[in-house]
Amino acid sequence: MNRAITLIMAIALVGCQNADSRLGAPARATDVQAQVNNPAKATDVQAWVTDPANSLLFERSDPAAHEPSTGTDTIFVDPGTTYQEIDGFGWALTGGSAALIHGMSAAARAQLLEELFGHGEDSIGGSYLRVSIGASDLDPEVFSYAEVPGDVELEHFTLDRDRRHLIPILKEILTVQPDLKIMGSPWSPPVWMKSNESSVGGTLLPRYHDVYAEYFVRYIQAMADEGIRIDAITPQNEPLHPGNNPSLLMPATQQATFIKESLGPAFERAGIDTRIVIYDHNADRPDYPLTILDDPEAKAFVDGTAFHLYGGEIEALSTVRDRHPDRSIYFTEQWVGAPGSLARDLRWHVRELIVGATRNWSRIVIEWNLAADQNQDPHTPGGCDRCLGAVTIQGDAVTRNPAYYIIAHAAKFVAPGSRRIASSASTAFPNVAFRRPDGGLVLVVLNDTEARSEFAVRMGSRAFDAVLSEGAVATFLYHPN
Repeated sequence: MNRAITLIMAIALVGCQNADSRLGAPARATDVQAQVNNPAKATDVQAWVTDPANSLLFERSDPAAHEPSTGTDTIFVDPGTTYQEIDGFGWALTGGSAALIHGMSAAARAQLLEELFGHGEDSIGGSYLRVSIGASDLDPEVFSYAEVPGDVELEHFTLDRDRRHLIPILKEILTVQPDLKIMGSPWSPPVWMKSNESSVGGTLLPRYHDVYAEYFVRYIQAMADEGIRIDAITPQNEPLHPGNNPSLLMPATQQATFIKESLGPAFERAGIDTRIVIYDHNADRPDYPLTILDDPEAKAFVDGTAFHLYGGEIEALSTVRDRHPDRSIYFTEQWVGAPGSLARDLRWHVRELIVGATRNWSRIVIEWNLAADQNQDPHTPGGCDRCLGAVTIQGDAVTRNPAYYIIAHAAKFVAPGSRRIASSASTAFPNVAFRRPDGGLVLVVLNDTEARSEFAVRMGSRAFDAVLSEGAVATFLYHPN
């Protein structure tokens, strides 16, 4: 990560008390020039760049120190204006991902997990994972934790399938990243609870609402017994997509009823503080979470809403948040289709998710999924056969793919507990800024133009210029004195 790169930065001390405080205001030609005195040391602002056009892969820049030029577009960062707290950035750890990682040699596995979740110089600090409750479509086969038909007392409930690979890998990750947060989502209830008794589609039979709520309780308690805390759950992955294997159709009115009459009360009785997050599907149907949140009895048990972006616009997250500002927003899934294109995928995912989702109130960004093999296996019959992992694993060999770099640009620098802060919107240079718990300021910027372009930044008490190639992404880190 030390090759010379095409990012050119000039950093200078500025008198911020005299700066134009309008975050959306265009920079005047004299703004930077008039306020520069004493060029800063290059180490005051650090930068990491991914530049597909120049084969630069998340590489460190040591900026030069000279005065910013005038007349460039300027991104204003205002550390005094804060928004939502950030819980983390990461990936889905599917059963297939866990099996592939678990199959590596102990030394190679430890090195990979340190790189993905650690805090060292060559680590990227993943801090949030999504796991499936039972099988997802990226398991080799469908299973649940209650396979005996009619077992309404859940006497045969067991996590034994997860104990093969998923639980051991989660335990290893937690030794690297003890503050890791985990969200659990089911793709289907046990088939005997469903209207069609199939892993594909069908609905949850109302007579099993209370049993299924207890199924969630048992899952959270059993994971806790393994030393794994489940931070949040969603009642159903993609409740309006019953064609996957596994899957379930769960209309909004049924999800509201299930939460207010069964799941929420079951959590209360068991003393469970795991957050209940609704919807977990595309941004084209904000009416779904709003139906639940507009029901006061259901809302009382709901922490927030989870979204994907296979349909709709990212601004829908703000539509829901604006109606219910006392509830959180989460972004929980987006795939990269094999074979992947770093130039295309990096640009879209950073613009829409790292920048777009967080600027629209999301506390997390999760990419789908962490690992697959060279054939995009394993998956269930009918499951996703083009889902490219953040890493491709062949034995002990690891290939890093677009979702690795997408998450790296946020996860390495934006620690859990950081807060999004104000920064000026720009169509040419989509960006988002954060203040870390240690006081450091972070700015992620994409050059979304079709040419190598220069822009200026005012971040705290620093102003600097940067040049990025088309489609390149930079993360800047500055520690004010």
